[in-house]
This record gives sequence, structure tokens and C-alpha cells, in this order.
Amino acid sequence: MVPLIRTLFGVVLGGLLARIAAISARLHSITGTTESKKIARRGFVRNATLGAVVLILAQLGAGFVRFFWPNKTGDFGKQLTVPASNIPAVQGTPFQYTPGKFYLVHTNDGLMALYWKCPHLGCTVPWVPAEDQFHCPCHGSIYNYEGVRTGGPAPRPMDYMGLNLAPNGDVVVDTGDIRTRSNYDPSQAVQI
Repeated sequence: MVPLIRTLFGVVLGGLLARIAAISARLHSITGTTESKKIARRGFVRNATLGAVVLILAQLGAGFVRFFWPNKTGDFGKQLTVPASNIPAVQGTPFQYTPGKFYLVHTNDGLMALYWKCPHLGCTVPWVPAEDQFHCPCHGSIYNYEGVRTGGPAPRPMDYMGLNLAPNGDVVVDTGDIRTRSNYDPSQAVQI
């Protein structure tokens, strides 16, 4: 994609500069005598410097736009399917789904897909099996199995994602549907 943009930019810029040079040459040949057709050294250096500055600024501008253009790669933001074989048992170890950035937990009320980003400052929150809770390594926020904050500086519970059950028993998680909450409500879980 980038080479195509560079090629198109070069064709457009080259054509534009060629037209400007042709018009300048026509205007220069129409007005003035043979003496005025000679370009002074000072004028040549000034025009060359101005052209170089314009060219460099154009390249920096194109690089700036390309740098800040969002790169959407991966599966995050789409609907992802988790096979029925990966659904954890009730209160079992959460299933970590890395491409979707979520944990699938099976509470007493049903299934939840917890977004693994800490609501405090955005660190990835891992499940700590030895403590049976989620523990943020950055600033020490602690969350229970349902993702509710039990300690630390986080302002609210972990966010969760919308999910549906497929007819064959698979779980379809919509990673583009991230929901915030102030506490745990059994309606946030989808019953199987």
C-alpha cells in the first residue's frame, strides 16, 4: 500500500513540477531579451534552496500523516468465536483469548467476557491462579472472578464485552462492544 502511495505522490508531484517549469520557461522566453534570459547565480541558488525546502516539507508532511494514520491489524474489534471446548467450568480457571484481549469466565450466573485492560491506567491484568483473582501488576488493583474491584486504585470494575451463544454451543464474543459498569449485576452474564 505504501509503495503505491509513494508512486502516486511522485507521479502527481513530478507532473505538477514539470507543468510549472514549462509555464515558467514560456513566460521567461516571451518577456525579455537574450540578456534577461540568463539566470543570475544568486537567483539560481535562491530557487534551488526554496525548491529543496518545499520538497523536504512535503516529505515530512506525508510522513507525519502516515505515522498518525491508524493501523487496524488483528482480530480485536470484531466478533470472535470461542469453541465450546474452551468454555471453563463454573468458577474454573478463566480462558484467556489473546487475539480478542479478553478472559472468558463462567460465573454462577453464566458466561462473561472480561476485557483484560485495567480501568485505572490500561495495563494488562493477568489471572493469578494462586490467589484466584485478577491482579494488575502496574499499580496493584485486584479484581475478583467476576471482575469486580476488591482493592487498589482502579475506579471501577473490569469492563466486559457483549457475547452470544451459537446454536452449536460455541461462544461469539463481540470485542467491539466493550461495556463499562459500576458493579456486578447477574444480568451482565449470559446463561448457558
